[in-house]
Amino acid sequence: MSAMGTRAERAVLDGPEWETVVGLEVHSELMTQTKLFCCCRNAFGDQPNTNICPVCLGLPGSLPVLNSHAVELAMRIGTALHCEVRPSSFHRKNYFYPDMPKDYQISQYDEPINVGGWLQLPDGSRVGIVRAHLEEDTGKTTHQGETGRIHAADYALVDYNRAGVPLVEIVSEPDIRSAAQARLYVTELRAVLVATGASDGRMEEGSLRVDANVSVRRVGAGAYGTRCEIKNLNSLRSLGRAIEYEAARQVALVESGGAVAQETRHWDEHAGRTVPLRSKEEAFDYRYFPEPDLVPLAPDAEWQARAAGAIGLLPSARRERLAGLIGRAPTPQQVDQVHVLVGQGLDDLVVAAVGQGAPADLALVRATNELAADLDAALALDPATFGRLVEMEAQGSLTATQSKAVLAELLAAGGGDPAAIAAEKGFEALSESSLAAVVRDVVDANPEEWARFSAGEDKLAGFFTGQVMRATGGKADGKAIAAELGRLRR
Repeated sequence: MSAMGTRAERAVLDGPEWETVVGLEVHSELMTQTKLFCCCRNAFGDQPNTNICPVCLGLPGSLPVLNSHAVELAMRIGTALHCEVRPSSFHRKNYFYPDMPKDYQISQYDEPINVGGWLQLPDGSRVGIVRAHLEEDTGKTTHQGETGRIHAADYALVDYNRAGVPLVEIVSEPDIRSAAQARLYVTELRAVLVATGASDGRMEEGSLRVDANVSVRRVGAGAYGTRCEIKNLNSLRSLGRAIEYEAARQVALVESGGAVAQETRHWDEHAGRTVPLRSKEEAFDYRYFPEPDLVPLAPDAEWQARAAGAIGLLPSARRERLAGLIGRAPTPQQVDQVHVLVGQGLDDLVVAAVGQGAPADLALVRATNELAADLDAALALDPATFGRLVEMEAQGSLTATQSKAVLAELLAAGGGDPAAIAAEKGFEALSESSLAAVVRDVVDANPEEWARFSAGEDKLAGFFTGQVMRATGGKADGKAIAAELGRLRR
């Protein structure tokens, strides 16, 4: 499809006549040490086909044994999503793809462990949760060829390390009405999964994957349109683009007199389009029947209470906690900072720093701008160390530039003493009188620029700030320079 055709379709979709309807199936691998039904290691990135055994390969005579920690993590997810945790059972889902050597997947069918919940989004909307059930993951097939797709592959490689890894599949109601809302839903759901300790949420590693069921209908219509399922979207960008394209494709098809076929489609990131993968399967295609080697699962009230007690603060409560530290209504920029820090798990660091005396506004800025750039190192940083650094900057012992340099050193070294690093680098506060003298010298050395700045050419403030910074070896504080320039300008 040409770019022009795509733009035309989206123009139709953006009009008042059509409504997009989306339901999402989010597959989250669980953070267990071993697989769902065997003792094989559950780890990403190991050499292919090294974490396998007769059970996850489905060899004759092998028997599955349910991982109790996976059950607990599933109950945490269900509780966090306001689901009812119910007695459940496992079924065999039969299909014939090479990613499962036993030709079936053990999953939960008509008796899932979690039923009927909801997720409140930061914008105030609510998306219903149909179910959140346990199942085992499949292996990974890599098609070797020019396109990486099966129809053009010379051969395929299969890695069974992932086969049998525990998954919770979270199925939403068709309550989502736009690509933007779908992205917001997955972002919030990912934050919930991470907060419960059930998932690391790493979409780039495949531990969180999304299938999108997309349909369109005319505004005001009661019945849903025919849906298409887009499989295995592994980034928020791909999710949004795929929904937008697929909805526009369906509208254009119906507007031209065609009919949408219910099918499974693949998102081609490079081409920016969905392409048919296979006709959509129904439940009867999988020939479900009860797993004969597993007994029904019925967690008692005590076990459910233990799981619920291990959840901790969920993202909405953590955002409220962080915003409350500011002491007044947060600015729009601070609201964004709070969302970023909670989403990245850096809010505990800021809360601890503020708790020992660091100003909340400055802690938010440093965490958002510097810590988020090196997330792994930031999460390992001692909160007390971060708090001392922010205090030094707030008290004027370090300029903003110096504080950033010391923080970069702390992250690179995995910790340390901010004061010792500052002394080692020769950082010291510039006195007010010394700064005033330097600013005066810079102004006297640049009379033409000063005349233009005084006449209202505000962009020259950056020029003077840079000159003062060079003259002081970076020891001057940007805010203090601005204040001194303003004083001279009046």
